[in-house]
Formats: sequence, structure tokens, C-alpha cells
Amino acid sequence: MKPKLTLVGAGPGDPELISVKGVNALKSADVVLYDALTHPDLLHYCSESTIKIFVGKRAGMHKYQQQQINQLIVKYALPGRHVVRLKGGDPFIFGRGREEIEYAEAFGIETAVVPGISSINLPGYYGIPLTIRGINESFWVITATTSAGTLSNDLKLAARSNATVVLFMGLKKLNEIVTLYKSVDKETLPVAVISRGSLPDGNLLIGTVTDIETLVKEKKPLTPALIILGETVGVHPEFYTKAETLRDELLENHE
Repeated sequence: MKPKLTLVGAGPGDPELISVKGVNALKSADVVLYDALTHPDLLHYCSESTIKIFVGKRAGMHKYQQQQINQLIVKYALPGRHVVRLKGGDPFIFGRGREEIEYAEAFGIETAVVPGISSINLPGYYGIPLTIRGINESFWVITATTSAGTLSNDLKLAARSNATVVLFMGLKKLNEIVTLYKSVDKETLPVAVISRGSLPDGNLLIGTVTDIETLVKEKKPLTPALIILGETVGVHPEFYTKAETLRDELLENHE
């Protein structure tokens, strides 16, 4: 067999959200290199003889560095094996998938990509649309933290628009994000924080630019977490409930 690498998007947590093609790739794999953000049940699709190697990467905690992962791909594929690189979400959305493909191809290894349901779709999973006719004309997907560790300049542009903004890797930058949105007079803008994706311990927090920091400090959501800012968040029933509670409190204080 010719050496082959297949990048498979595992989806945002729930094992049922992987594609049929992704499952078939796992069934045919000789070796699987899997991330921390992939559900362990997905490995049940592999045969008993499949070599399974955890190469999990999380913020601040690396089982393997990226270069080591690249080298493992080549090491296991070159003898004529089918290596599946199982990655959370979609491999090409903040997943460094292209780097792995390029490295493998430099050694003459055949490559393929099976897209996955991205974390971008998590707002919909929790009942928050990214677009609503008449409310917004676009949505932005941004990594809050750049490779240099700074807040993305793209967010400064997005904050001035009426777009729904989906932020990856933003929880540690929450104070900077809130400060930025307050600087453009968006204190009341609805905000959601989705933690742990569609895994069983996934969780949703709903607030506004003004109170989201307090909510996060109180609830301490687990990572990875996605931040969604925009008027479309306001259609979620929990936002209505919070707004009604606040209104009732204000009325009581004025009686």
C-alpha cells in the first residue's frame, strides 16, 4: 500500500457529529493520531490492530509539539501505512491542518482531507443563529489570540460592525475584548460563552458586554470556550429571561 495521510475533522465534541466519510477513514486506518478535543468513542470505529497515539494539544499543555506530530505522521506513513490524523472541529479552521499536509507531501505521501463540523456551528447547536435577516449581514470568525499572543486587529474592525462575531481562544482575553466593545458603545450587546463544545459537559453562559466577565468569574467555564458577540445572541430564551429579571429588579427598586 502507498503511504497515505488523511486529515479527519472529528466535529465539535458529540461523537455523532462526525461524517460518514470520517468514520470510514477511521475504519481503514493503520494508525490514528488523535487530539485532546476528539471524543474517545470515535476510536471504537478503528480495528483492534490500529495503532492509536494521543498527540493532544491544549493551551499551555502540549503532549507533542507540532513539529513532533509532523514527524510522527511521516514515521508511520512511509512504511506504507494509512495514517489518520483525527482533529477536533474542522482541520482547516484554526487547526494547523495545512501545515501537516504540506509536511507529509514533502515526503511524497498521498494526502486527503475529510472536513468536519466546525466549532463555528456550536452557536446553532445551542439555539443561537449566526445570521438573522434584518439584524446582521455577516458573521466574523476570528482567533482572539494571535500567534504573537496579542488581541487580533481584525476584532477591532469587527467590533465596529453589526456582524455577529465568533471568537476562538478568547477566554483569557475576555477583559480586553470587553474593554474594546465598551469603547465603541456596545455595553448592552448580547454575549454568549460556549464551553466544552457539544460534549456532555458542554455549557452555555448568556450575558451582555457589561456583565459577561462577572458571569465567567462566577461560573468558571471549562476550556475550550467559544465567545459569541452580537444581536443574534439576544434571541436565545435565556437572554429574554435575564432581561425580564433585570427589568423586574429595576421596577422594584423604583417602587
